[in-house]
Amino acid sequence: MTKYLLILGMLVLSTGGLWAEDTVNWPQFRGPGARGIAEGKGFPSTWSGTKNVKWSVPVPGRGWSSPVIWGDKVFLTAAVSAGKEKAVKKGLYFGGNEKNPSPNPHRWMVYCFSFKDGKMLWKQEADAGKPLTPRHIKNNYAPETQVTDGKLIYSYFADQGLFAHDLDGELKWKRQMKAFRTRYNWGSAASPALYGDVIYILNDNEESSFIEAFDKKTGKTTWRRERKEKSNWATPFVWKNDLRTEIITPGTGTTRSYGLDGKLLWELVADMSSITIATPYTAHGLLYVTSGYVGDGRKPIYAISPGGKGMINLKEKGATASSIAWRQPKAAPYNPSTLVYKDLLYVLYDFGFFACFDARTGKEVYGKLRVRERQRTPFTASPWAYDDKVFCLSEDGDCFVYKAGRKNELLHVNKLDELCMASPGMARGSLFIRTASKLYRISE
Repeated sequence: MTKYLLILGMLVLSTGGLWAEDTVNWPQFRGPGARGIAEGKGFPSTWSGTKNVKWSVPVPGRGWSSPVIWGDKVFLTAAVSAGKEKAVKKGLYFGGNEKNPSPNPHRWMVYCFSFKDGKMLWKQEADAGKPLTPRHIKNNYAPETQVTDGKLIYSYFADQGLFAHDLDGELKWKRQMKAFRTRYNWGSAASPALYGDVIYILNDNEESSFIEAFDKKTGKTTWRRERKEKSNWATPFVWKNDLRTEIITPGTGTTRSYGLDGKLLWELVADMSSITIATPYTAHGLLYVTSGYVGDGRKPIYAISPGGKGMINLKEKGATASSIAWRQPKAAPYNPSTLVYKDLLYVLYDFGFFACFDARTGKEVYGKLRVRERQRTPFTASPWAYDDKVFCLSEDGDCFVYKAGRKNELLHVNKLDELCMASPGMARGSLFIRTASKLYRISE
């Protein structure tokens, strides 16, 4: 039964192209295939704080991890402070850096809620103590999204470690890890990836960057590779293509591909922006990698074909590579990941603009259009899609609903009136949105 549900919840590559069954589980950040797409009936187009809300429940502590859904359970993580923390302001701004860790003791928590009614089924303390590194005021000590195989739920807190619980909350194993300083003291964000019997952790920092593979049943290290890379915040992606299976790790300096044995397959040296956050994913046989720090003139989107080898250097004047299907040098967003839905690639920019490109060729369908007229609306959560609609959730809690297609057509604006920065989860006709204080289940 578990195997059957897993297959239903995943995108499948077939000889006729990319197709999907109904989304019954949401096992990781951005869901099956890390694409932010759900299939099936009942997913909502309109909502408010009360309309189409099946339930909403408080979530103790702070965290920007996304909901993970499996069967009748919904999982979240949070860090609960024993004292008062600084208030979070919306939007992009300077001055949010902290020189020191929070002075307050924290408890790193794993929560499990009922899919049906939102009741907290169990909670477990993964770790406790004072934080070891500073965090940007808009970050917190639980930003990483969990991952599950339907048997265990794996929770990663970069400064604390990796924890495996069964779906009833019993701790099966844990691996404590060393805390590392990040650029500008912004803290961590990259979530774990799971493929087969292995969990992959990517930790790019200012002191000792690495990628490490863990046996999911025991927590023992399968392999570890040091990386010549500084701080980045992108979640690794496991790319199963027609030629092989690769682990993709975006980086400011170099985007790298590793084999399942940890051997380096190829390196893309390109004009990435100075900060890389977005998660890679695949569609139409291509891999999409982006980097778009707002303060940088370089904001590339790369569409990469399978089969890359060795060093791919695009920094040389006029350089090309057969494995690069197309590139847009100044089109990428900063915090949100891009979205490929059917034949189009949608880009949601942090300052409240929306654009669209042909996913196969990279040609512009329409350029930057402001989401809300005469107002700079901040966005951090990644866009998502279902039912021929594209959804963009602002930090204000306003969700802008667009008709999918080659014309920019706004259908609805749904309001929750609370800070939203986490990307949502989706399963079996229900949308799960995490706000600063609550978890909502929304369904038609």
